[in-house]
Amino acid sequence: MNVEESVRIVPESAWFKSSYSSGEGGECVEVASAVGSVHVRDSKNKARAMLSFDAEQWATFVAFASH
Repeated sequence: MNVEESVRIVPESAWFKSSYSSGEGGECVEVASAVGSVHVRDSKNKARAMLSFDAEQWATFVAFASH
């Protein structure tokens, strides 16, 4: 998937950066929600493929990551 395909699936305005991102480089991700799914991409390299998760998968990840 390239940037053009990502934009058609998820508009640029839908993405938001992690609140833990400092703006000084480092590891940053962006997340966008869509009907029935959540998309994740590398904010430093938006041309790479994004990851997509259904709502149940995302909820499981968030529960695990919050511990």
